[in-house]
Amino acid sequence: MKILLKNARVISPSQGLDEVIDLLIVDGRIEKLGNIEETKDFQVYDMSGKIISPGFIDMHVHLREPGFEHKETIETGIEAGANGGFTGLCCMPNTEPPMDEPSVVEYVKKRASKSLDGMIEVYPIGAVTKKREGRELA
Repeated sequence: MKILLKNARVISPSQGLDEVIDLLIVDGRIEKLGNIEETKDFQVYDMSGKIISPGFIDMHVHLREPGFEHKETIETGIEAGANGGFTGLCCMPNTEPPMDEPSVVEYVKKRASKSLDGMIEVYPIGAVTKKREGRELA
């Protein structure tokens, strides 16, 4: 499948790019940037007034699972992040049990990988101290 995005404002700080250009996407990968002529093989979308950029990472997310699923689950938190345009989420350790040992971190990572087919990367932030009590390092 070939998709042509016309007149998009592309912002990519790592590439020093901030301009209105066309993008050609072939089989899900960006193949070309620049002034691209349309052909009948392309699905064409006018992106005037729209911005395309690398995915954002939310550095402070409360996924609440395990322990507080009545507030939010890993799945609903990931869906909310994706709807906001994020491709990565850093989740806080205020769960029950807290993320103060590898088994809890692995639980979160495993559950996250099953949400939205793993399209959103979840970065668990471990608790610094055991049970988040500030007495003993985790």
